[in-house]
Amino acid sequence: MGELMDAWAVERPGPIDDGPLRRVRRTVPQAGPGEVLVKVEVCGVCRTDLHLCEGDLEPRRPGVVPGHQVVGAVVDRGPQADRFEIGDRVGIAWLRSTCGVCEFCRAGAENLCPLSSYTGWDADGGFAEYAVVPQDYAYALPADRPAEELAPFLCAGIIGYRSLLRANLPPGGRLGIYGFGSSAHLTAQIATAQGAELFVMTRGEQNRELARSLGAAYVGETADRPPVPLDSAIVFAPAGDVVPYALEALKPGGTVAVAGIYLSDVPALNYERDLFHERDLRSVTSNTRRDGEELFRLIARLPVRAHTTAVPFAAVDRALADVAHGRVSGSLVAVLPG
Repeated sequence: MGELMDAWAVERPGPIDDGPLRRVRRTVPQAGPGEVLVKVEVCGVCRTDLHLCEGDLEPRRPGVVPGHQVVGAVVDRGPQADRFEIGDRVGIAWLRSTCGVCEFCRAGAENLCPLSSYTGWDADGGFAEYAVVPQDYAYALPADRPAEELAPFLCAGIIGYRSLLRANLPPGGRLGIYGFGSSAHLTAQIATAQGAELFVMTRGEQNRELARSLGAAYVGETADRPPVPLDSAIVFAPAGDVVPYALEALKPGGTVAVAGIYLSDVPALNYERDLFHERDLRSVTSNTRRDGEELFRLIARLPVRAHTTAVPFAAVDRALADVAHGRVSGSLVAVLPG
């Protein structure tokens, strides 16, 4: 047996308070052809990890290690892995592989690839001391920014950015955001830096206060109607009953993008009230690598900062419980020892 490492694994999905995520000892993985081994510095705590632990997303392998907002250093390279040098800082994100040959991959829509696989779902992720990633799906990250600050951009940031593109917001338009957690607070900063006027509808005074601090023109409860019609809206809350509120808030020709990988059922929509006058309702499915590359170029020149709370690696299970019960604002980031 090789060297051992600490990790968190989903043993039996269920309510987070019942302990579906357990601390385990695993053998350090080896980098295969075209892969790199990464010593994990930090790993962001994502609501998708919570959905995996609780079974809303059924784990695709037993005992999978979640975590897909990983920042670390390359410590080993497999055969034919020459994109990164030993010691380079890299990021590991949700999208782990695609086939590269299907109609979607050829059209630049690899996020729709039917053979796509995902970090922390199909393969072990970053709630561990080491993780392996195909080199072509890793991101080169700057060494001069704190790892804790970079981690949330690897999922919350990328998905938020794709959601913003899908929302079809016109220049200087009015953007509604429903739910104001990790992804939403990053997306809001990108949108306002590009000239948007921001309207936030969310639960939790911590989240509302964060929205105000980031320059929202209006902050209300989830079901509140914003004071003016919106050009676009993004639903980050994983609650389907929010979708009709967002549609009702749109002006004619507006667009609602639903950002989450998981959403509870959407109530029956009224065609005339919710969709008539060419209102669009769109989903967001994962991301392409191009989305991530564009995002990291943007945050290098825009005043966008992740509002993070560091948690020790030993408290990953409690951090996910905090996400489940709405006890946090911004982004939680697990920090690995030494």
